[in-house]
Amino acid sequence: MKLPHITMLAALLLTAPAAAQLQITPPAATPGAPAEKQKPRPHTITKKKEAAPAPKPSASPKPSPSPKPAATVIPAPPTDDPNVDLVYGAYQRGQYKTAFDLATTRAQAGDPKAMTMLGELYSNAMGIRRDYAKAAEWYKRAADSGDREAMFALAMLRMSGRGGPVDKGEAVKLMASAAKLGEPKAAYNLALLYLDGQTLPQDVKRSAELLRQAADAGLPEAQYALATFYKEGTGVPKDPERAVRLLQAASLADNVDAEVEYAIAMFNGTGTPKNQPAAVALLRKASRQGSAIAQNRLAWVLINGVGTPMDKVEGFKWHLVAKTAGKGDPDLDKQLYDLPAEERAKAEAAAKKWLGTK
Repeated sequence: MKLPHITMLAALLLTAPAAAQLQITPPAATPGAPAEKQKPRPHTITKKKEAAPAPKPSASPKPSPSPKPAATVIPAPPTDDPNVDLVYGAYQRGQYKTAFDLATTRAQAGDPKAMTMLGELYSNAMGIRRDYAKAAEWYKRAADSGDREAMFALAMLRMSGRGGPVDKGEAVKLMASAAKLGEPKAAYNLALLYLDGQTLPQDVKRSAELLRQAADAGLPEAQYALATFYKEGTGVPKDPERAVRLLQAASLADNVDAEVEYAIAMFNGTGTPKNQPAAVALLRKASRQGSAIAQNRLAWVLINGVGTPMDKVEGFKWHLVAKTAGKGDPDLDKQLYDLPAEERAKAEAAAKKWLGTK
């Protein structure tokens, strides 16, 4: 059985991720063979068509990752200022009111990191009522003082129109400045804008360069995105082995999309030695993290006993769970109907328990 890779279409910054729908087509049943005893043959893969997330790239669509917003800023304090360390320490412990009071004193004294902290607290309603206008004001003061985290955070506010009117031109300039100063989230989101081709002219090579910068800095979303580029040859030469290494790195950081892709690569032996038990284990992890695609793939391997012992009750449980998220499969529905009533009832009960509807 060969599992399909995930193919994504570019979506605008700050939009929700939308994975392409894929279908695994099972082999036809051997005439006269009992359904329970029939040995599964390798499955072929077809891709269902579905509406792509808007907007598409201005050029012909290229496979690309499903972007996730990376707007949260955690201001890092300078190591040589114990007073600012106290601000950051209070923030890390969830003592937001204390962090606010300490940061206010430091910000009034001209400390840009404290200004960024105030912007973060106002933006996320931490210890203070949410006020995007005040957040933007503090971010701007910090950005004008050269703080890269503030530049990125202010860019995200300008892009979304929070705390003031939408200003994509200013947002791009701020992102570019932050990226030059080494802010990985700025490089990642700027890469998405170059990939999308609406706010900026589409330039997949520049997008790949920025993704590499963010991936090298350890940003899991960028590692996953760049892996997709290397897998498909988007803006870079095709390199399955490098794609897998990036997927592995992002998987270790709990990026669910990367976990699914890495599991598929291990299952198929694409760019890495085949290891179906490890792949199934990773599919289980991604399924428990809520990935409907992983749940669908896990259902198939459990029902067919490929790479793992056959467990139809558990497999159909995951099929029913995936179906509630729009990843249903008519063939699996038919097999579920043909399942003995007692096993079908167990699978349905397990799915309801997982979904919290029992």
